[in-house]
Amino acid sequence: MKYSEPAETEAAIDLAPLIDCVFILLIFFMVTTTFVKDMQLELERPKASSAVASSSKAIRLFIDRNGDTYLDGEPVRLWLIQSKLRDLLSASASKVILVVTDEGVPAGKLVEVVDQARLAGAQSVGVATRKEAG
Repeated sequence: MKYSEPAETEAAIDLAPLIDCVFILLIFFMVTTTFVKDMQLELERPKASSAVASSSKAIRLFIDRNGDTYLDGEPVRLWLIQSKLRDLLSASASKVILVVTDEGVPAGKLVEVVDQARLAGAQSVGVATRKEAG
């Protein structure tokens, strides 16, 4: 009786299912991620117990503790806010503006910025706050 060695079989891993899973995960994370552009300003937001979540599609206008205003990461003067916001609102589907301000900003400065945003044609203007515990 003659002993014959079995023919060598080449082991291979099928990568198609692995690639499918990776693409499904990629699509899942892309859909569930919100793309919000926040500036890297050190702001101490005011507290409010009646705070609600804002739209992630809102145009954000920042006021730092020195009273300087920023739009799209660039400093903007008070008299230019209205025209720049009007341009952004005409190109945007959302007509919501969110003013992110420091707690130490004077109320007069905040009112001026909100007024300029309303004059630019915003349907809704909100002020970002921190939800107060309790």
